[in-house]
Amino acid sequence: MDALVRLAKDDMAAVDALIIARMQSDVPVIPMLAEHLVSAGGKRLRPLLTVAAARAIGATGAIEGARKLAASVEFIHTATLLHDDIVDGSEMRRGKVAAHLIWGAASSVLVGDFLFARAFELMVETDSLRALGILATASSVIAEGEVLQLTRAHDLNLDQDTYLQIIRAKTAELFAAAAESGAVGAGATEEQVKALRDYGMALGIAFQLADDALDYGSDTATLGKNAGDDFNEGKATLPLLLAVQRTKGKEDLFWDRVITKGERTPEDFTRARELILGTGAVEATLDAAGDYADWAKAALSVLPASDWRSALQDLADFAVSRAA
Repeated sequence: MDALVRLAKDDMAAVDALIIARMQSDVPVIPMLAEHLVSAGGKRLRPLLTVAAARAIGATGAIEGARKLAASVEFIHTATLLHDDIVDGSEMRRGKVAAHLIWGAASSVLVGDFLFARAFELMVETDSLRALGILATASSVIAEGEVLQLTRAHDLNLDQDTYLQIIRAKTAELFAAAAESGAVGAGATEEQVKALRDYGMALGIAFQLADDALDYGSDTATLGKNAGDDFNEGKATLPLLLAVQRTKGKEDLFWDRVITKGERTPEDFTRARELILGTGAVEATLDAAGDYADWAKAALSVLPASDWRSALQDLADFAVSRAA
Protein backbone atom coordinates (compact mmCIF):
# COMPACT_ATOMS: atom_id res chain seq x y z
CA MET A 1 0.00 0.00 0.00
CA ASP A 2 3.04 2.25 -0.39
CA ALA A 3 1.57 4.15 -3.33
CA LEU A 4 -1.58 5.10 -1.42
CA VAL A 5 0.39 6.15 1.66
CA ARG A 6 2.65 8.30 -0.50
CA LEU A 7 -0.24 9.96 -2.34
CA ALA A 8 -2.13 10.65 0.88
CA LYS A 9 0.89 11.85 2.88
CA ASP A 10 -0.21 15.50 3.20
CA ASP A 11 -3.87 14.65 3.76
CA MET A 12 -3.04 12.07 6.43
CA ALA A 13 -0.65 14.46 8.18
CA ALA A 14 -3.59 16.86 8.50
CA VAL A 15 -5.84 14.03 9.68
CA ASP A 16 -3.29 12.96 12.30
CA ALA A 17 -3.06 16.55 13.55
CA LEU A 18 -6.85 16.63 13.90
CA ILE A 19 -6.84 13.34 15.77
CA ILE A 20 -4.21 14.54 18.24
CA ALA A 21 -5.99 17.86 18.79
CA ARG A 22 -9.45 16.35 19.28
CA MET A 23 -8.46 13.59 21.70
CA GLN A 24 -7.23 16.16 24.22
CA SER A 25 -9.15 16.63 27.47
CA ASP A 26 -8.73 18.25 30.88
CA VAL A 27 -9.24 14.77 32.33
CA PRO A 28 -5.68 13.33 32.08
CA VAL A 29 -6.58 9.67 31.63
CA ILE A 30 -8.54 10.40 28.44
CA PRO A 31 -5.65 11.63 26.25
CA MET A 32 -3.25 9.16 27.90
CA LEU A 33 -5.42 6.16 27.14
CA ALA A 34 -6.43 7.38 23.68
CA GLU A 35 -2.82 8.14 22.75
CA HIS A 36 -1.77 4.66 23.89
CA LEU A 37 -3.85 3.15 21.09
CA VAL A 38 -3.70 5.92 18.49
CA SER A 39 0.07 6.38 18.73
CA ALA A 40 0.58 2.63 18.27
CA GLY A 41 -0.10 3.38 14.63
CA GLY A 42 -1.79 0.67 12.67
CA LYS A 43 -2.32 1.10 8.97
CA ARG A 44 -4.95 3.85 9.29
CA LEU A 45 -6.76 2.10 6.42
CA ARG A 46 -10.19 3.51 7.16
CA PRO A 47 -9.28 7.22 7.24
CA LEU A 48 -7.00 6.58 4.28
CA LEU A 49 -10.05 5.32 2.41
CA THR A 50 -11.97 8.49 3.22
CA VAL A 51 -9.39 10.91 1.83
CA ALA A 52 -8.56 8.57 -1.07
CA ALA A 53 -12.23 8.37 -2.07
CA ALA A 54 -12.42 12.17 -2.14
CA ARG A 55 -9.25 12.44 -4.22
CA ALA A 56 -10.17 9.56 -6.54
CA ILE A 57 -13.30 11.35 -7.77
CA GLY A 58 -11.19 14.36 -8.66
CA ALA A 59 -11.37 16.58 -5.58
CA THR A 60 -8.54 19.11 -5.61
CA GLY A 61 -7.29 21.84 -3.33
CA ALA A 62 -8.57 22.05 0.23
CA ILE A 63 -10.62 19.05 1.30
CA GLU A 64 -11.02 19.97 4.94
CA GLY A 65 -14.40 18.24 5.12
CA ALA A 66 -13.01 14.91 3.95
CA ARG A 67 -10.16 15.20 6.42
CA LYS A 68 -12.58 15.79 9.30
CA LEU A 69 -14.63 12.80 8.19
CA ALA A 70 -11.43 10.74 8.04
CA ALA A 71 -10.59 11.70 11.63
CA SER A 72 -14.15 10.80 12.61
CA VAL A 73 -13.75 7.39 11.03
CA GLU A 74 -10.52 6.76 12.96
CA PHE A 75 -12.17 7.77 16.23
CA ILE A 76 -15.09 5.42 15.58
CA HIS A 77 -12.67 2.61 14.78
CA THR A 78 -10.52 3.28 17.84
CA ALA A 79 -13.58 3.39 20.10
CA THR A 80 -14.77 0.03 18.81
CA LEU A 81 -11.30 -1.45 19.40
CA LEU A 82 -11.33 -0.28 23.01
CA HIS A 83 -14.73 -1.85 23.56
CA ASP A 84 -13.96 -5.04 21.62
CA ASP A 85 -10.79 -5.74 23.56
CA ILE A 86 -12.77 -5.72 26.79
CA VAL A 87 -15.49 -7.99 25.40
CA ASP A 88 -12.92 -10.38 23.94
CA GLY A 89 -10.49 -10.20 26.84
CA SER A 90 -7.68 -9.39 24.40
CA GLU A 91 -4.21 -8.90 25.84
CA MET A 92 -2.58 -7.07 22.90
CA ARG A 93 -3.61 -4.45 20.36
CA ARG A 94 -1.37 -3.07 17.61
CA GLY A 95 1.63 -4.68 19.25
CA LYS A 96 0.98 -3.05 22.64
CA VAL A 97 -0.61 -4.22 25.87
CA ALA A 98 -4.38 -3.73 25.56
CA ALA A 99 -5.53 -0.49 27.22
CA HIS A 100 -8.00 -2.17 29.55
CA LEU A 101 -5.15 -4.11 31.17
CA ILE A 102 -3.38 -0.84 32.02
CA TRP A 103 -6.21 1.54 32.92
CA GLY A 104 -9.03 -0.90 33.60
CA ALA A 105 -12.17 -1.86 31.72
CA ALA A 106 -14.28 1.02 33.05
CA SER A 107 -11.85 3.70 31.86
CA SER A 108 -11.48 2.02 28.47
CA VAL A 109 -15.25 1.89 27.93
CA LEU A 110 -15.69 5.53 28.91
CA VAL A 111 -12.78 6.76 26.77
CA GLY A 112 -14.30 4.81 23.89
CA ASP A 113 -17.53 6.72 24.48
CA PHE A 114 -15.54 10.00 24.53
CA LEU A 115 -14.02 9.15 21.14
CA PHE A 116 -17.46 8.38 19.69
CA ALA A 117 -18.61 11.81 20.87
CA ARG A 118 -15.58 13.51 19.33
CA ALA A 119 -16.28 11.68 16.06
CA PHE A 120 -19.78 13.09 15.89
CA GLU A 121 -18.57 16.60 16.73
CA LEU A 122 -16.24 16.43 13.73
CA MET A 123 -19.01 15.12 11.47
CA VAL A 124 -21.30 18.00 12.42
CA GLU A 125 -18.54 20.49 11.57
CA THR A 126 -18.53 19.30 7.95
CA ASP A 127 -22.13 20.54 7.47
CA SER A 128 -22.87 17.35 5.52
CA LEU A 129 -26.03 15.80 6.90
CA ARG A 130 -25.71 12.92 4.46
CA ALA A 131 -22.16 12.07 5.56
CA LEU A 132 -23.31 12.30 9.19
CA GLY A 133 -26.11 9.86 8.40
CA ILE A 134 -23.73 7.44 6.70
CA LEU A 135 -21.33 7.28 9.65
CA ALA A 136 -24.11 7.28 12.26
CA THR A 137 -25.73 4.30 10.53
CA ALA A 138 -22.36 2.56 10.31
CA SER A 139 -21.86 2.99 14.06
CA SER A 140 -25.16 1.25 14.82
CA VAL A 141 -24.50 -1.51 12.28
CA ILE A 142 -21.08 -2.20 13.82
CA ALA A 143 -22.68 -2.54 17.26
CA GLU A 144 -25.28 -4.93 15.83
CA GLY A 145 -22.53 -7.00 14.26
CA GLU A 146 -20.63 -7.23 17.53
CA VAL A 147 -23.74 -8.31 19.41
CA LEU A 148 -24.59 -10.89 16.74
CA GLN A 149 -21.07 -12.28 16.96
CA LEU A 150 -21.33 -12.42 20.74
CA THR A 151 -24.62 -14.33 20.62
CA ARG A 152 -23.17 -16.84 18.15
CA ALA A 153 -19.80 -17.22 19.87
CA HIS A 154 -18.60 -20.82 20.26
CA ASP A 155 -21.26 -21.98 17.75
CA LEU A 156 -19.80 -24.72 15.57
CA ASN A 157 -23.07 -24.82 13.61
CA LEU A 158 -22.66 -21.23 12.45
CA ASP A 159 -23.39 -21.17 8.72
CA GLN A 160 -21.23 -19.23 6.30
CA ASP A 161 -24.02 -16.80 5.39
CA THR A 162 -24.37 -15.74 9.03
CA TYR A 163 -20.60 -15.56 9.39
CA LEU A 164 -20.47 -13.21 6.39
CA GLN A 165 -23.33 -11.18 7.86
CA ILE A 166 -21.27 -10.73 11.01
CA ILE A 167 -18.10 -9.58 9.27
CA ARG A 168 -20.03 -7.30 6.92
CA ALA A 169 -21.46 -5.55 9.96
CA LYS A 170 -18.54 -5.55 12.40
CA THR A 171 -15.74 -4.82 9.92
CA ALA A 172 -16.78 -4.12 6.35
CA GLU A 173 -19.48 -1.57 7.16
CA LEU A 174 -16.94 0.95 8.43
CA PHE A 175 -14.74 0.42 5.35
CA ALA A 176 -17.80 1.04 3.17
CA ALA A 177 -18.92 4.08 5.17
CA ALA A 178 -15.39 5.52 5.18
CA ALA A 179 -15.20 5.43 1.39
CA GLU A 180 -18.81 6.48 0.87
CA SER A 181 -18.63 9.45 3.22
CA GLY A 182 -15.40 10.65 1.60
CA ALA A 183 -17.08 10.55 -1.80
CA VAL A 184 -20.19 12.33 -0.55
CA GLY A 185 -18.12 14.99 1.21
CA ALA A 186 -16.25 15.70 -2.01
CA GLY A 187 -19.39 16.03 -4.16
CA ALA A 188 -19.20 12.75 -6.09
CA THR A 189 -21.94 11.65 -8.46
CA GLU A 190 -24.42 9.02 -7.26
CA GLU A 191 -22.73 6.43 -9.48
CA GLN A 192 -19.36 7.23 -7.93
CA VAL A 193 -20.76 7.19 -4.39
CA LYS A 194 -22.24 3.73 -4.95
CA ALA A 195 -19.04 2.47 -6.55
CA LEU A 196 -16.92 3.62 -3.64
CA ARG A 197 -19.31 2.15 -1.08
CA ASP A 198 -19.29 -1.17 -2.97
CA TYR A 199 -15.49 -1.02 -3.10
CA GLY A 200 -15.23 -0.37 0.63
CA MET A 201 -17.63 -3.17 1.50
CA ALA A 202 -15.82 -5.76 -0.64
CA LEU A 203 -12.44 -4.53 0.61
CA GLY A 204 -13.56 -4.79 4.22
CA ILE A 205 -14.76 -8.37 3.77
CA ALA A 206 -11.50 -9.31 2.03
CA PHE A 207 -9.54 -7.65 4.83
CA GLN A 208 -11.42 -9.51 7.58
CA LEU A 209 -11.19 -12.87 5.81
CA ALA A 210 -7.44 -12.38 5.47
CA ASP A 211 -7.25 -11.42 9.17
CA ASP A 212 -9.10 -14.60 10.09
CA ALA A 213 -6.64 -16.62 8.02
CA LEU A 214 -3.68 -14.80 9.61
CA ASP A 215 -4.78 -15.88 13.07
CA TYR A 216 -3.86 -19.45 12.12
CA GLY A 217 -1.28 -18.87 9.41
CA SER A 218 0.95 -16.15 10.89
CA ASP A 219 2.76 -15.15 14.07
CA THR A 220 2.31 -12.58 16.82
CA ALA A 221 4.88 -10.14 15.37
CA THR A 222 3.04 -10.00 12.04
CA LEU A 223 -0.40 -9.70 13.57
CA GLY A 224 0.27 -7.02 16.18
CA LYS A 225 -1.83 -9.16 18.50
CA ASN A 226 -1.38 -12.65 19.84
CA ALA A 227 -1.51 -15.35 17.18
CA GLY A 228 -4.34 -17.70 18.07
CA ASP A 229 -6.45 -15.03 19.76
CA ASP A 230 -9.52 -16.02 17.73
CA PHE A 231 -9.06 -19.64 18.77
CA ASN A 232 -8.43 -18.80 22.42
CA GLU A 233 -11.56 -16.64 22.46
CA GLY A 234 -13.56 -19.49 20.93
CA LYS A 235 -14.50 -17.47 17.85
CA ALA A 236 -16.06 -19.44 15.02
CA THR A 237 -14.25 -17.83 12.07
CA LEU A 238 -14.25 -19.20 8.53
CA PRO A 239 -10.95 -21.16 8.75
CA LEU A 240 -12.19 -22.92 11.87
CA LEU A 241 -15.68 -23.57 10.47
CA LEU A 242 -14.20 -25.05 7.30
CA ALA A 243 -11.84 -27.27 9.29
CA VAL A 244 -14.73 -28.47 11.47
CA GLN A 245 -16.68 -29.41 8.34
CA ARG A 246 -13.70 -31.13 6.73
CA THR A 247 -12.85 -33.20 9.83
CA LYS A 248 -16.44 -34.11 10.66
CA GLY A 249 -16.71 -37.52 12.27
CA LYS A 250 -13.01 -37.54 13.12
CA GLU A 251 -12.35 -34.54 15.36
CA ASP A 252 -15.85 -33.74 16.66
CA LEU A 253 -14.93 -34.33 20.31
CA PHE A 254 -11.87 -32.09 20.04
CA TRP A 255 -13.77 -29.19 18.46
CA ASP A 256 -16.64 -29.56 20.92
CA ARG A 257 -14.26 -29.43 23.88
CA VAL A 258 -12.11 -26.49 22.78
CA ILE A 259 -14.80 -24.31 21.16
CA THR A 260 -18.27 -25.23 22.46
CA LYS A 261 -17.19 -26.03 26.02
CA GLY A 262 -14.20 -23.69 26.08
CA GLU A 263 -11.97 -26.28 27.74
CA ARG A 264 -8.63 -25.40 26.14
CA THR A 265 -5.07 -26.27 27.11
CA PRO A 266 -2.00 -24.37 25.86
CA GLU A 267 -1.25 -27.23 23.47
CA ASP A 268 -4.69 -27.18 21.83
CA PHE A 269 -3.94 -24.22 19.57
CA THR A 270 -1.05 -26.14 18.00
CA ARG A 271 -3.34 -29.05 17.22
CA ALA A 272 -6.13 -26.80 15.93
CA ARG A 273 -3.66 -24.96 13.74
CA GLU A 274 -2.38 -28.23 12.29
CA LEU A 275 -5.92 -29.35 11.50
CA ILE A 276 -6.88 -26.00 9.97
CA LEU A 277 -3.75 -25.81 7.83
CA GLY A 278 -3.89 -29.51 6.98
CA THR A 279 -7.46 -29.36 5.69
CA GLY A 280 -6.68 -26.40 3.43
CA ALA A 281 -9.06 -24.15 5.39
CA VAL A 282 -6.64 -21.23 5.42
CA GLU A 283 -6.11 -21.45 1.66
CA ALA A 284 -9.88 -21.63 1.08
CA THR A 285 -10.40 -18.55 3.26
CA LEU A 286 -7.74 -16.65 1.32
CA ASP A 287 -9.34 -17.73 -1.97
CA ALA A 288 -12.61 -16.22 -0.76
CA ALA A 289 -10.75 -13.07 0.27
CA GLY A 290 -9.24 -12.89 -3.21
CA ASP A 291 -12.69 -13.02 -4.78
CA TYR A 292 -13.84 -10.07 -2.70
CA ALA A 293 -10.66 -8.16 -3.55
CA ASP A 294 -11.43 -8.70 -7.25
CA TRP A 295 -14.97 -7.40 -6.76
CA ALA A 296 -13.58 -4.37 -4.96
CA LYS A 297 -11.26 -3.55 -7.86
CA ALA A 298 -14.05 -4.03 -10.40
CA ALA A 299 -16.24 -1.52 -8.55
CA LEU A 300 -13.67 1.21 -9.23
CA SER A 301 -14.11 1.00 -13.01
CA VAL A 302 -16.58 3.92 -13.00
CA LEU A 303 -13.97 6.28 -11.55
CA PRO A 304 -11.68 8.34 -13.78
CA ALA A 305 -8.26 6.75 -14.38
CA SER A 306 -5.74 8.21 -11.95
CA ASP A 307 -2.92 7.34 -9.59
CA TRP A 308 -5.51 7.35 -6.80
CA ARG A 309 -7.67 4.75 -8.50
CA SER A 310 -4.63 2.57 -9.15
CA ALA A 311 -3.54 2.88 -5.52
CA LEU A 312 -7.00 1.82 -4.33
CA GLN A 313 -6.82 -1.21 -6.62
CA ASP A 314 -3.40 -2.06 -5.19
CA LEU A 315 -4.85 -1.76 -1.68
CA ALA A 316 -7.36 -4.49 -2.48
CA ASP A 317 -4.51 -6.78 -3.52
CA PHE A 318 -2.55 -5.86 -0.39
CA ALA A 319 -5.49 -6.78 1.85
CA VAL A 320 -5.11 -10.39 0.73
CA SER A 321 -1.39 -10.65 -0.06
CA ARG A 322 -0.34 -9.74 3.50
CA ALA A 323 -1.81 -13.06 4.60
CA ALA A 324 -0.45 -15.15 1.74
